[in-house]
Amino acid sequence: MNNPKLIKTIRCIPDFPKPGIQFQDITPLFADSECLRIMYDEVTEMYKDKGITKIVGIESRGFLLASAIALKLNAGVAICRKKGKLPGKVVEENFEKEYGKDTVCMTEDSITSDDVVLIHDDLLATGGSLKAAYDLVQRFHPKKVYINVIIELTIEGPQGRQLLEKFADVTALIRI
Repeated sequence: MNNPKLIKTIRCIPDFPKPGIQFQDITPLFADSECLRIMYDEVTEMYKDKGITKIVGIESRGFLLASAIALKLNAGVAICRKKGKLPGKVVEENFEKEYGKDTVCMTEDSITSDDVVLIHDDLLATGGSLKAAYDLVQRFHPKKVYINVIIELTIEGPQGRQLLEKFADVTALIRI
């Protein structure tokens, strides 16, 4: 973890999305084929012996690696999206964000009780959206749930890892 090439490629954008925030932009990681391969290899290596049967990619950057990881692990993909983005019958989970409320959804047939699930997203900070995704996945009663992110911000105040580790194993490729 904390691969020097990945860390070097992340771009810091000051005052985005609001003044005082030092936004850690991972977009360059996806534009660089070597970084993309490193991320793919590291995640698949971590989870190759865990019996993963479904990868839940969280909208939208969680989608980017979810399918590639699923192919390598011989797993399916389930997508977790914001309300109103999925057709058919959905299961929803509401949650509080720093600046309001939001809802994440999955189709009602996304996961079974026989699945071992890896929830994958781009970023972990306070953990609100990942906890909502975890709670949503739990409504399907899978055998086990793991959580993986590309980058974890080790921030002052409430940390997402502390919130999530009560419920699932959490891994990050990069910790800043």
